[in-house]
Amino acid sequence: MVLEKWITPFKRQCFVVAGVSLNMSQLGMVFGYAAILVPQLRKPDSLIPIDEASESWVAALPGFALVLGNLVVPPVMAKFGRRIANIISIVIVLTGWISITLSTGLTLLLIGRFLQGLSVGMGSCLIPIMIGEYTSSTRRGQFSMCMSVIMGLGTLAVHTVGSYYSWKITALVCSTITFFDLIIVILSPESPSWLAAQGRYDECRRVFRLLRTIDEEEELDKMLAKSKELEDAKIIRTGFVVKVKGGFSYINKTITRKEFYKPIFIMVHLFAMGQWAGINVLAPFTVNVIEIIVGKDVNIPLITVAIDIQRIISSLFAVYIIKRIKRRTMLFSTLGLNAAVIFVTAAYVYFKSRGQLPFDHPMIGITLILIHMLSVATGSLPLPYTIAGEIFPLEYRSLSSGISAVFCSINIFVSIKTLPYLFKTIGMHGAYCLYGVILVYCLTIAWFFLPETKDRTLQDIENEFRGKMTYPEDLKSAEPLTVWKSNEEKA
Repeated sequence: MVLEKWITPFKRQCFVVAGVSLNMSQLGMVFGYAAILVPQLRKPDSLIPIDEASESWVAALPGFALVLGNLVVPPVMAKFGRRIANIISIVIVLTGWISITLSTGLTLLLIGRFLQGLSVGMGSCLIPIMIGEYTSSTRRGQFSMCMSVIMGLGTLAVHTVGSYYSWKITALVCSTITFFDLIIVILSPESPSWLAAQGRYDECRRVFRLLRTIDEEEELDKMLAKSKELEDAKIIRTGFVVKVKGGFSYINKTITRKEFYKPIFIMVHLFAMGQWAGINVLAPFTVNVIEIIVGKDVNIPLITVAIDIQRIISSLFAVYIIKRIKRRTMLFSTLGLNAAVIFVTAAYVYFKSRGQLPFDHPMIGITLILIHMLSVATGSLPLPYTIAGEIFPLEYRSLSSGISAVFCSINIFVSIKTLPYLFKTIGMHGAYCLYGVILVYCLTIAWFFLPETKDRTLQDIENEFRGKMTYPEDLKSAEPLTVWKSNEEKA
């Protein structure tokens, strides 16, 4: 009895989010790992010698595999549940880390990097949804921001260990962290929203009441009522031709519904904004950035760790202010700062490379990098994932998240893969100007289309996109994709 009083719904939410966030930390570890892996492989006495082409693939291959992970996870989490999909994701990335630890040649190393990207692709699609479904609306923003903190800790861990130990030891440390994450997720419950969508109402009530307080019973009632209406609206279709015609009709109705295409349109731009804001420069190419902006005559490992620590502090600050500031206000203020510092850095690097600065000092470059990381850690990195867990409607949540995450992964891969080429052709200043233009464009789209989501229930946000409350006549055309497979099995 005493134990039950001590283990409150909030603490249960913290436990569940810990497992989810540790999986999201793989994004920081996997892409941060390239910053210590590639320089060590370049050394003449390297166990695995690499050339310029293979070096590019070692850094960018996880970004390529992300797309496949995005495509795989929606049907998995719709059919088997969020928890099982998360476990699969963790097992895959654990296999990737072990493969890298045991690798003695380039092939096994690249297989490990591919598996890492596949897992991160699954997680980037799955985890925002899980946080949105597991947590209370009043704490959802703070829990989502914790992902940024954990990602920063992941990057700090690989950069710190990798600065003093070999890339194999670093991979072993990451494997240990991943194993503990697997244990937490195995002990976590399934998502109440998914249980309701499967018609497992008693189990849904039990899990919801474990995770939420009595004040949130109204949200449970609304979720169950909608799930039951959807179940009642199902029509068992027989005959192959009827099913095919019905399927095309469903797809046609789905893609024209505002609550389906508007959130996807918004998230495509928010994810693009997040990936071109500079995180894919600062994390995997930290050494290159420091050498160009600050110079080579500095303690690069120390500055690298300092940047990672500052990223974590900034993320913790974001966790604090997300509770007090509206999403739109925070997005436009932090991304406005992000765009400004990118253009200023581009100008600084341009004039520095030509020796036209009236005064220069390493602290100027370091300050620009730290301000850039502040804007990234508080805005462009965590906010797209926070909003992604809030704006997708229940009927299409798996599909919508998967589509948006594919575009996110494409942006990650393209930004990482093209960075060395851009630096060589148009220079860092040119690349940063390009990033700034993309950022301003995406911010403009967000200004006109993104609604405020702070402290609102997921159903309330869905209703705003729908433009009206949920009516019974809408239910038939709003059936999830899983209904068709279920009806086919019944037939």
